[in-house]
Amino acid sequence: MDFSLDQETAALRDRVRAFVEEVVIPREGEVAKDLGRMEEVLRELQKEAKARGLFLPHMPKELGGLGLSWRQLAVVLEEAGRSLLGPRALNAAAPDEGNMHLLHRVANEAQKRRYLYPLLSGEVRSGFAMTEPMGAGADPNLLKATARRKGRGFVLEGRKWFTTGAEGAAFFIVLARAEEGPTMFLVDRDHPGLKLVRTIPTMDHWSPGGHGEILLEGCEVGEEAVLGEPGKGFHYAELRLDPARLTHCMRWLGVGVRATELAQEYALRRESFGKKLAEHQGVQFMIADSHIELHAARLMIWHAAWKLDRGERIRHEASMAKVFVAEAVGRAVDRAIQITGGLGISEDTPLSIFYREVRPFRIYDGPSEVHRASIGKRALYKGLRP
Repeated sequence: MDFSLDQETAALRDRVRAFVEEVVIPREGEVAKDLGRMEEVLRELQKEAKARGLFLPHMPKELGGLGLSWRQLAVVLEEAGRSLLGPRALNAAAPDEGNMHLLHRVANEAQKRRYLYPLLSGEVRSGFAMTEPMGAGADPNLLKATARRKGRGFVLEGRKWFTTGAEGAAFFIVLARAEEGPTMFLVDRDHPGLKLVRTIPTMDHWSPGGHGEILLEGCEVGEEAVLGEPGKGFHYAELRLDPARLTHCMRWLGVGVRATELAQEYALRRESFGKKLAEHQGVQFMIADSHIELHAARLMIWHAAWKLDRGERIRHEASMAKVFVAEAVGRAVDRAIQITGGLGISEDTPLSIFYREVRPFRIYDGPSEVHRASIGKRALYKGLRP
């Protein structure tokens, strides 16, 4: 594996870095003061990203994207991830990014015209409704939502929650249990059988549309609403989640890097006990630990991306990266706050916001403990070498 960047990728990385530093980061303050302005700010940032040729880095050129390899995407999303607004400015943030990949691979042409193409352009947002209260989540086999046959269509019944981006989404990809097995459906937000019960109050606040609780009650849909084939919902979920876990890691790595840089800058100018913080060995150790873990995280991401580019499955690698990166970035942000002290827990820097936003990463897309169990089982019973 060649760890060098070709000239094209290095130039694109620099353009994304410049966009984030010059355009995106300066807008963070106004969003922090008024989260209600986020959607407006993101529309403006997406317009600028399009003008700079940075929009849709994860999609093929025939769909208006940049046509990057997974390895190139890792570099781009890390740079975009330096700001919580960055990936959304490029229209490459969850859940839309994962939904785009899924729709591109599975949807028929009529579904692509109705759902995928408006999503690609940034005209609409979407949601992925799988998780349920006391039902499907870390264990999808607990899926309780049902899809009952009625004539040539289905009637969906059930309750979903923690559907990211629910408020303001134009449509949802809904997973429900049909007679054929778990099946995915495309359901419009304004369908009379779909009700947004509430936006769940959570510790993180920077996901447009929040995390919604949805009630499906007498939700009648036609056969044209089925995404792919009935009974293949879990298979499609895997197609979506393995790459989506990896792109999550790419984006959050940027947060860990920027947090560490902010801590370093502070340590070099802050004096304590007669010398700069940077001269205290305890601070040097914390910076060193963050560099070690973030470097290891980057290598894990690049290796998994390399395997995807070779057409290989990355279930094992994606699980390992998800656990390690989520925890490493969390520790890096925590150390940055410790180094910056009172300033770090204020909102004069983005560190306290990073801390709140990154903590749920250890839960969504599979809790660390579930991934560790899966990694251990594969290692033990499939004879995988460490």
